[in-house]
Amino acid sequence: MTRTADTKAAQSADYAVLVIGSGPGGYVAAIRAAQLGLKTAVVESQELGGVCLNWGCIPTKTLLRSAEVYENFKHADEFGLAAGTVTFDIRKIVQRSRSVAAKLNAGVKHLLKKNKVLVLKGHAKLLGNGRIHIDQVDGGALEVVATNTILATGARARVVPGLEPDRLIWTYREAMTPSMLPASLLVVGAGAIGVEFASFFNSFGSAVTLIEMQSQILPAEDSEISEAACKAFVRQGIDVLTNTRVVSVERLPDHVVVMLDIAGRSEQRRFERVISAAGVVGNHENLGLENTAVLVDGAHVRVNEWCQTGEPGVYAIGDLAGAPCLAHKASHEGITCAEHIAGVPGIHPVDRSTIPGCTYSRPQIASVGLTEKEARDAGHEINIGRFPFQANGKAIALGETEGMVKVIYDRKSGELLGAHMLGAEVTELIQGFCIARTLETTEQELIHTIFPHPTLSEMMPEATLASLDRAIHI
Repeated sequence: MTRTADTKAAQSADYAVLVIGSGPGGYVAAIRAAQLGLKTAVVESQELGGVCLNWGCIPTKTLLRSAEVYENFKHADEFGLAAGTVTFDIRKIVQRSRSVAAKLNAGVKHLLKKNKVLVLKGHAKLLGNGRIHIDQVDGGALEVVATNTILATGARARVVPGLEPDRLIWTYREAMTPSMLPASLLVVGAGAIGVEFASFFNSFGSAVTLIEMQSQILPAEDSEISEAACKAFVRQGIDVLTNTRVVSVERLPDHVVVMLDIAGRSEQRRFERVISAAGVVGNHENLGLENTAVLVDGAHVRVNEWCQTGEPGVYAIGDLAGAPCLAHKASHEGITCAEHIAGVPGIHPVDRSTIPGCTYSRPQIASVGLTEKEARDAGHEINIGRFPFQANGKAIALGETEGMVKVIYDRKSGELLGAHMLGAEVTELIQGFCIARTLETTEQELIHTIFPHPTLSEMMPEATLASLDRAIHI
């Protein structure tokens, strides 16, 4: 019946699959397992949908959409429109964000019920040998046996010493439900989360300072794209400081005084609020892992290519299993897990080189595959193509001429090694390059693909043509 236990043991279990956590990895794994005929339950102590749906991906994009609409209003005259004085209500912006999250939370509940997945409200703890103790939210307790357990408990904001959250220092949770708009704001950490919050608060008038310990913002991105994004943010009024860290924080009644080390130079600055966006740590505590052979590396559970831990029958997926900490990675791992448990033939482990990364700032950033540096360090002889938004007809019509598409191909084989994009709606465009990576598309195949006109997507083959010095429109 399964890959992790004999048939006799599986028949005696309460569940073939027990999923701990209902985030984008957990609920998707549970639904797929149920679709495959496996008796499945989910244990969740908080909201269905996890951090992504309730406090991450979805509500932040809702906030950023409000910022985008507000920015468009401010430039209405460029489109021959007169909108008059445009104002905003931060409380209503937050309220809309929360209502969107609530709607999707109800959607997850419906999907689990539709697929006959039992939801157990409570906190689960592994006892070993497939036994799980559950402290129920209503005060009761029960013990169940599962042939297979999938750990999908996600992650939480990393707390930097000195930046413990309170009324003045926010994590992503407090930053998503502000009751006021700070006049001055320090964002610590310039990964995707930090950049998105910097973009949101800057749009609504906060004086934002964005700092990053490393030498570039968005450290996981291609350096050329990162540099272009940095210039765009600076033009918008964001003060961007790299090679910078927080030395000390003094909390006063209505503001904080922060001592910064800026590339070896000390500087004291004052801010009304601080957002700590210095990454996440996996929620591996209080799961009873000490009763099993599950190993933890740092803040994440160690797994193999099938997301199996060192304990037979126990899997770990999503943020708990380590970077990249992305919802779509968690969902894909959840499906792979369920299919591996059910013995579905022909499945493949998750190929991390095909996982896209997206940042929903203004402008947006999206990428998949190797950066230019990674491609060179791996020994590839490469062709690089670039195509600017300002040369694309649809971008000009939209009034969105800032940005570029950059592609990296292996010179010998024509393989698409990486794609990196900056500009309007690139988080929607990147899927084309993701499909190309999965299908092992070559530069010639992409060139011979007919893209519709006028669209932003035309920049994809144009950038590919540019890698061969054949671009038509630049």
